[in-house]
Amino acid sequence: MAPALLLVPALFGLAFLLVPLLGLVLRAPWGELPAQLGSPEVLGALRLSLVCATAATALSLLLGVPLAWLLARSTFPGKRLVRALVTVPLVLPPVVGGVALLVVFGRRGLVGEHLHEWFGVSLPFTTGAVVLAGTFVAMPFLVVSVEGALRAADVRLDEAAATLGASRWVTFRRVTLPLVAPGVAAGAVLAWTRALGEFGATITFAGNFPGRTQTMPLAVYLAMESNPEAAIVLSLVLLLVSVAVLALLRERWMGGASR
Repeated sequence: MAPALLLVPALFGLAFLLVPLLGLVLRAPWGELPAQLGSPEVLGALRLSLVCATAATALSLLLGVPLAWLLARSTFPGKRLVRALVTVPLVLPPVVGGVALLVVFGRRGLVGEHLHEWFGVSLPFTTGAVVLAGTFVAMPFLVVSVEGALRAADVRLDEAAATLGASRWVTFRRVTLPLVAPGVAAGAVLAWTRALGEFGATITFAGNFPGRTQTMPLAVYLAMESNPEAAIVLSLVLLLVSVAVLALLRERWMGGASR
């Protein structure tokens, strides 16, 4: 039995986290739920959120897994600084991330100017901008998870594969990656749920255009101004999706870590 000095604040902390979510469930207009979910605006926002969160997770995997390997298995000058910079988006206000993306990928940005001049590509206020915003805030979760898994993996197995003549790529693909697969999967789940709920960077960099950049969090924000009950319904949908993903996939991929 936990001592009272720990149990009491623990219970208050649990209540602080759960009561708002419970209030959302209790105050939800369940009778309007089918009508709200069947509206084209909600379906469009939900579809866009799911597609963009999945695309952001795929991009995070493509870039984040090699970055995590670099941080976990390589030695180079400034490694601690690089690791700190990679984790900055975890604590950076999302709206600041949106401004940073706009400065770099905007039509007059450091990279966006050349993209527009050379290829006629303009990223801000497009669906692609939603994906980039989601990737910016979500990829650090994946990198931290995969780097931790790589650090915990037995390096001697990689060394054994190398002594048997396996190349670095073969060793990574057939030995290292299967060993850290649970960490990769857990990081992907965290990245997906983070991208799904992204708001600040999205509204700053991508805007709030229905059918093109209006994700579920943006739809909730817009509904709060005119239809609070609809905002509660939309929030409930995001809550249920997030809880379902974390409950089902976390148990499957993280196994004993969840106990």
